[in-house]
Amino acid sequence: MNRVVLLWLMVGVAGFCLLPWYVLEEGLWSFEWLFDGYPTDTDYAPAAFLLLQGEKLWLSPLPLLLLAPVLVIFRDKSDPLFSKVLCLAGGLGLFYLLTQGFAIGIRGWNSELLASLLGELDDRQFGFGYGAMLLGTCFLFYLTTGIAARGVVNGDVFVVGSIGLVIAMVGLFIFLPVLQMLASALQDDQGQYSLVVFLSKFLDDKIWGLHCLVSSRGCGVAWNSLSLALLVGALTTLLGLVFALVATRSGLRQAHLLRPLTVLPIITPPFVIGLAIILLFGLSGTVTQFVADLFGLQPSRWVYGMPGILIAQLLSFTPIAFLVLIGVVEGVSPSMEEASQTLRASRWQTFTTVSLPLMRPGLANAFLLGFIESMADFGNPLVLGGNFDVLSTEIFFAIVGAQNDQGKAAVLAIVLLIFTLTAFYAQRRWLGRKSYTTRTGKGDGGVPTQMPRRVLYPCYVLVAIWGTFTLVVYGMIVYGGFVELWGLDHTLTFKHYITAFDVAMTEHGIHWRGSAWDSFWTTLRIAATAAPLTAALGLVTAYLLVRQNFKGKSTFEFGTMLSFAIPGTVIGVAYILAFNVPPLELTGTGVILVISFIFRNMPVGVRAGIASMSQLDKSLDEASLTLGANTWRTFRQIILPLMRPAILAALVFSFVRAMTAISAVIFLVSAEHNMATSYIIGRVENNDYGIAIAYSTVLIVVMLSVVAIMQLMVGKAKTSRRSTQGGVVPATPDAVAVR
Repeated sequence: MNRVVLLWLMVGVAGFCLLPWYVLEEGLWSFEWLFDGYPTDTDYAPAAFLLLQGEKLWLSPLPLLLLAPVLVIFRDKSDPLFSKVLCLAGGLGLFYLLTQGFAIGIRGWNSELLASLLGELDDRQFGFGYGAMLLGTCFLFYLTTGIAARGVVNGDVFVVGSIGLVIAMVGLFIFLPVLQMLASALQDDQGQYSLVVFLSKFLDDKIWGLHCLVSSRGCGVAWNSLSLALLVGALTTLLGLVFALVATRSGLRQAHLLRPLTVLPIITPPFVIGLAIILLFGLSGTVTQFVADLFGLQPSRWVYGMPGILIAQLLSFTPIAFLVLIGVVEGVSPSMEEASQTLRASRWQTFTTVSLPLMRPGLANAFLLGFIESMADFGNPLVLGGNFDVLSTEIFFAIVGAQNDQGKAAVLAIVLLIFTLTAFYAQRRWLGRKSYTTRTGKGDGGVPTQMPRRVLYPCYVLVAIWGTFTLVVYGMIVYGGFVELWGLDHTLTFKHYITAFDVAMTEHGIHWRGSAWDSFWTTLRIAATAAPLTAALGLVTAYLLVRQNFKGKSTFEFGTMLSFAIPGTVIGVAYILAFNVPPLELTGTGVILVISFIFRNMPVGVRAGIASMSQLDKSLDEASLTLGANTWRTFRQIILPLMRPAILAALVFSFVRAMTAISAVIFLVSAEHNMATSYIIGRVENNDYGIAIAYSTVLIVVMLSVVAIMQLMVGKAKTSRRSTQGGVVPATPDAVAVR
C-alpha cells in the first residue's frame, strides 16, 4: 500500500511539474509545445511554473494537498493516521480541483456572487490539460487507497481503486453531461434559469401537436417518434422471434444461413440501408420505375416519410432482436415442453402456454432494444424522413441549423430521454419478479419440440421474404457504387471509388489523393483507440459486479448501464453543452469522440463480461489468492485468459459501433477530426449517392477483415492443462486450469 501511494505521488508530481496544465490547441502528442516556449510560456507551462511566475494563483493550494501523504508514507497502513491523511488529501484535492475548475471560466468567475465576494479576476482559465488530468487521477487514488486502508472491501487496493475509477468516469462522462443538459434546458437567452421558459419550449405544439387527427398536417415530433419506435420495437421482436424459431426449432438444414445475414446489418453504416431503399423505391428507383412502366402509373415519393423509415429500421434492427432471441429460444428446457406433451397438450398448446411464456425476458429485451434504437436512429430519418419529422433529426437541426438553439435541443433531448427511460421502467414492470429459470446445471437430455404447423409455415414465408429482400438490398448497395448515375445512367464505372480512394506514387512517397482518405484514417484510428479501452473498462466493471460485494452495488450497476438507456443523439447534445467550455474543453478534439464511444458502448462489454464470468467457478479466484497472488494478479492471469470470448465480443462490438456510429458523432466531429459516417452523410445531402455507397462498401469490407483479425488475435479460451508427462488432460468441471 505504501508503494502504491509512492507511485501516485510520482504521477501527481509529474502532472503538476512537468506536463502542460492547460489543454493544447495542437495536441500533446504533436510535441510542438516542447520547442515553443516550454516551460515558461503560459500557454504550455506546467502548474508549478505558472505559480512561480505569479500566474493562476488559485492553483496554489494544490501542491500542499499533493505532498501531504509524504507525512505518512512510511507509516504502517494499520495506523489510523495513514488512512485519514490519504482520505483528506485525496478528497480535498479532488474537491478543490473541480471546484476552482467550474468556478472560473473563459471570462473569469462563472458566478456573479463569487465575483461580488472575491472581486473580478484579471485572468481567464482554459480547459484542463494532461497535467491537470494526472493530478486529478493522483488525488482520486489517494482517496481510494485511504478508503482501502480503512478495511473497506477487505482492504483490497485494486478493487477499491477500480470502483473509484469507474464511479469517477461514469460521473464525469455520463451524469455530468446529462445534468448540464437538464440545466441548459432551464436557461433563457440571457443564461438565467426560468421554469416558464422551459415549460414553453417543452409544451411546444411542434413537439406534442395532434393536428394529424383532424387535418392533413403532421403530428408533433414526439408522437411521430413514439409511434415509429413502438412499431419498430414490436415488428423487430416478432421478426427476430420468427428467425430464431426457424434457426433452432424448424429442423431446416439451411437454417444456419440465417446467421450470416444477421451480421451484415450490424456492420453496415446506419443510413446505408436507407440509401438502398431510395435506389429501389425512390422516384427514380428500380422497383418504382418498373411498376410505373408496367401499370402506366405516375412514380411517386411514397417511400419518403414513415413507410421508408419503417422499412429501413426493420432491416437494420431485426438482426439485433434475432441475436437476443436465439439464445433465449435455445435456453428453453426441452424437458418442460416434453412434460407438457406428456400431459396430452398439443404442440400449439405447448408453444403458447410453455415455450412463449419462458421466452418473455428475451421478448422484453428485444422490444426494448428495437424501441431505443429506433428512437436514437438519426441516419435513416435524415435520408428518408421527408416531411415526417422525428426527435433525433429535430435535435440535430436545432444545433446546426440557422436557429442554433441549444436550449431547444436540450428540451427535445429530455423528451427523448423520458421516452427511453419509461420504456426501461415498463419492461421491468412487465417482467415483474417471476422466475424464468429453465436450466439448473443438471443434465437435460430432451430434444427441442418442433413448432406447430400453423406457426412453422408462416415463419418459412416470412424468412424467405426477408432473406430475399435483404440480399436484394445489399446487392443494390454493391451495384450502386459501380454505376455512373443511379436511375439515369447505369454505365459501369470505377469513378466513385477512384474519387474517394485514389492513391498515387510521387517522389515523396505515397500520396493519398482520394477525398475520403482523411475521414477513413481518422475513423480507423479513433475506433482502434476506443475499442480496447471500452473492452477493458467493461470487463473490469463486470469483474466488480460478479466477483465483489460492496455497499451500493445495485446503484453502481445502474450507473454503468445508464448510457445504454440514453440515445446517442442525447449524448451528443449533452457533450456539446458540457465540454464546450472550461474546465473540460474537449469539443473539436479526437478525445471527445473516443470518450463518447467508450461510454456509449461500455454496457455491452459489461454484459458480455458478466455472462462469461458467471460461468467461472469462484474456486479459481480463491485458489489463486490462497497461493499468495493479489487480486490484480488473479484478475490478470486467471480470469482474463478464460474470458477471451467476452473480450472478443466487447472488442468487435465497440470497434464496429465506433466505425458506424452517427447519432452522437454528427454533433462532435470537426474539420480536423471528421468521421466516415459524417463524410457519407455530407455526400448524401449533396445527392452524391455513388461516392456514399462506394465508401460504405469499403467500410463493410474493412470491418469484416478487422473482425476476422480480432478473432485470430484473441483466440479461444484455453481450459485444458498439460500433464507432467506432456500429454493433455481434458478440462472437466472439477479441474480447470489456465494454460
